[in-house]
Amino acid sequence: MAMRRIDDLSSLKWQRKNWVGRVGFVPTMGALHAGHLELVHVARSMTDHVVVSIFVNPTQFNDPKDLAKYPRTLEQDLALLESYQVDTVLLPSSDWMYPQGFQTWVEVLEVPRAYEGAHRPGHFRGVTTVVAKLLNLVQADAMFLGQKDAQQVATLQRMVYDLNFPTQIKVVPTMREADGVALSSRNRFLSVAERQQAPVLYRSLMSTAELYRTGERDAQRLREHALTLLQSSAIGTVEYFDVVSLPDFLPVHQADERPILLVSTLLLGKVRLLDNLVLPLELNTVEGLTHAWTLG
Repeated sequence: MAMRRIDDLSSLKWQRKNWVGRVGFVPTMGALHAGHLELVHVARSMTDHVVVSIFVNPTQFNDPKDLAKYPRTLEQDLALLESYQVDTVLLPSSDWMYPQGFQTWVEVLEVPRAYEGAHRPGHFRGVTTVVAKLLNLVQADAMFLGQKDAQQVATLQRMVYDLNFPTQIKVVPTMREADGVALSSRNRFLSVAERQQAPVLYRSLMSTAELYRTGERDAQRLREHALTLLQSSAIGTVEYFDVVSLPDFLPVHQADERPILLVSTLLLGKVRLLDNLVLPLELNTVEGLTHAWTLG
């Protein structure tokens, strides 16, 4: 069956009645890369009907300039999704998602307060609102999210749990370039020199993971180790590097047997590079990550 494109609300409501079996959902803003396609691949392997949305959500941008320059590659995206045997692509418009007079928001209060939430005011409110709307419409059995946007995963997990959405969140490991740089649509904005410098972030994470493997459990020592590596490189600006708990995203003082997450952001020029690692590293599988982020 050919991939179906849906760009109006009435068609979606009618089509939803005909989807058979377990429905898997992958929300995106387009500009697809191998990381998105891995989400689709995992969804294809675990569900019967795969739905992908492409919507550049204006409410999660706190800077209009960032919204304006976000890459739009719709025809290329659609061709990629068709080659991955996606069943349905949702193409909402802003009028569809935010009709005239819209005044209802979904907001998680604590999980997104620090880190990305502090650097991008209003971002997570936009994310949770649009994903809540899409989940209401798609009624997915499982939603597939990438580990790279770790705080977003934790925020959406809290929303799904608190509001009793009948959707399980599956967390898929971060896809990387050969030198370890996490795949991201924003990488295209790096200069040649900045792209050559970018692997320092992943190297600092892996070096800290090795320190953890050898027995270090003091979070402050883990943070200091990573920051020393990043700052000694004299590259970019470290916005934050921390050790947090899962799934609640709270700072850790002393690690124990429970999973922890190294979270970091490096500003290279005008590009913010986000990356993270779950420790112990053995948990960096779909099954391990999904369990680590699960509430209840």
